[in-house]
Amino acid sequence: MTLTHRLAAALTAGAGPPPLTGDDMPATEATIAAAVLIAITDRAEPGVILTRRTDTLRRHAGQVAFPGGRVDPEDADTVAAALREAHEEIALSPADVTIIGTTDRFRTGTGYDITPVVGVVPADLPLIPAEAEVAAVFEVPLAFLLDPTNHHAGTGEWQGRMRRFYEIPWPDHRIWGATAGIIVNLSHRLATR
Repeated sequence: MTLTHRLAAALTAGAGPPPLTGDDMPATEATIAAAVLIAITDRAEPGVILTRRTDTLRRHAGQVAFPGGRVDPEDADTVAAALREAHEEIALSPADVTIIGTTDRFRTGTGYDITPVVGVVPADLPLIPAEAEVAAVFEVPLAFLLDPTNHHAGTGEWQGRMRRFYEIPWPDHRIWGATAGIIVNLSHRLATR
């Protein structure tokens, strides 16, 4: 069975613990629709493409993230938004992505309602970070990210409230917050197959 078929079967299984939904924002607060691409490399030991945002950005500066961002009015849907953002941020051609589907949405304390889009990409594509937004592009083994022993729960104060989050250690990078929460959800979903 190919990587694409294994991922598709796991995403449609729908079992496992309830997903993390993200920050506990009041339901009355408006959110901004966003999408990210979980780009999984098609190799014997699959990896996940992540970025580190530049330190000069207004929001989420220096953080590790999936390629992605807000859904624009001209985007047909969240899949189109994730593909557009990945192309803009790391020069990943939409033609190189085999879309598997979407997975559990995640809300951030900064008001984003993120739809993660899972896709498979060929290994070793020449990815070019957009200088204004992306400081680095790197790949982390999928098995490492999905391993629950690497998911560390933490708390911290932000805007006067205590927040819970996950952190996943990776050399020279801190994977935490929404990115780690989305990974934890994906881990739960894929562990059911």
